[in-house]
Amino acid sequence: MKGRAGGERGKTMRQLVLCDEEVAGAEGFDHAEVIPLHEDAEEPRPARGMRRAGWLLVACGLALLPWLYVLATGLPATATAAHWPVAWVGLDALEALGLIATGLLAARGDRRHALAAAATATLLVVDAWFDTTTAAPGGDFATAVAMALGAELPLAALCGRLALRTLSRPA
Repeated sequence: MKGRAGGERGKTMRQLVLCDEEVAGAEGFDHAEVIPLHEDAEEPRPARGMRRAGWLLVACGLALLPWLYVLATGLPATATAAHWPVAWVGLDALEALGLIATGLLAARGDRRHALAAAATATLLVVDAWFDTTTAAPGGDFATAVAMALGAELPLAALCGRLALRTLSRPA
């Protein structure tokens, strides 16, 4: 018998193929038979704790859905925040740190930049969302939309692309 390895891009399959001479010399065989030795490997099953954590997160997300209705119908239309500047400066500071960390890690070729990029993309989208939804009508709203479309969302898209591209490559 002869072993033959073949497969498609990224997949390995090994098969045994009976050679014509071996088939001719063997009794009871009238044709060659291909027997797969190794089927396409399935994704390894996550550890028990990881599966539990995953299902817990799904349950929490589903539990938040009715809460959205409570918020939508119960929150006042306007509110005053005591530390408004601190909230926005803090968010923008986190974005700056995220962009710097992502850039430095990416420039060094460190694959961990994908984690920083994913977090930074999230912060940038959140900033664009809250800038536009909390802006006063008129010039403030126009500025918020311009910042969202001109800076925050394009940077978020770049960070998201970096994260996905890195995570889709084998280590």
